Amino acid sequence: MKKYLFLLLLAPAMASAVDGISIEEGKSGNSAEMTRVGAQWDWNKRWFDNGGWHLGGYWDADIGYWRGKAAIGYNKDITEIGFTPVFRYQRNDKILGLIPYAEGAVGIHFLSGTQIYLNRKFGSSFQFGDHLGVGMLFGSRSQYDLGYRFQHLSNGSIKQPNQGINFNQIRFAYHF
Repeated sequence: MKKYLFLLLLAPAMASAVDGISIEEGKSGNSAEMTRVGAQWDWNKRWFDNGGWHLGGYWDADIGYWRGKAAIGYNKDITEIGFTPVFRYQRNDKILGLIPYAEGAVGIHFLSGTQIYLNRKFGSSFQFGDHLGVGMLFGSRSQYDLGYRFQHLSNGSIKQPNQGINFNQIRFAYHF
């Protein structure tokens, strides 16, 4: 009981430390769709800061919902929880009011099920999620973030079958 009380007291402090929130929409061909919301915590680090660009990053915690849409049937819904360290290479200052970036990451995800439609099976609820993306920051404080991501999720052959799934995603975030 004391453990849960401690977590309840800690939750507002963790929430106030959030640097941004996001929403993502994605499709895997015509077979699955996903929606995901997340919270981000900036690392506030700049590496390789030269030539007007730098490498930085953030922690991304998210929860998502997948909908199977395959015509072959046995469509299921899956809830996922993920945690990902994201590396971002971005411009230091604005170009025509925009700050472009490219990013990449490998994180972990936990799925509520191991099958999304008849012939797409994941083997385990534990999945690795890697993505590559591009986007731009804009707004008076560069508080808005609009980007595209290609994401692949699979269990890394920990357990068979390991068919994995790919998503094309549009992501919008707001930075506090």
